[in-house]
Amino acid sequence: MVDLHIQYITDDLGKKLSVVLPVAEFHRLLEQLEQLEDVQLYDRVKAKDELSMPIDEAFEWIESHKAG
Repeated sequence: MVDLHIQYITDDLGKKLSVVLPVAEFHRLLEQLEQLEDVQLYDRVKAKDELSMPIDEAFEWIESHKAG
């Protein structure tokens, strides 16, 4: 679990409206979210069980099949 130092902005009745947290923690959360998105994308691609090839081979194949 991520250790966050959250502060809340509330209205006059105490209803939470917004969250304030240190910039470094915000950036750490963004980085972790990006990593999670990468893992989810990887899982979706692997679940399709389609043929694939290394990116270097793909670029070589594309270059060898360019017209001109």
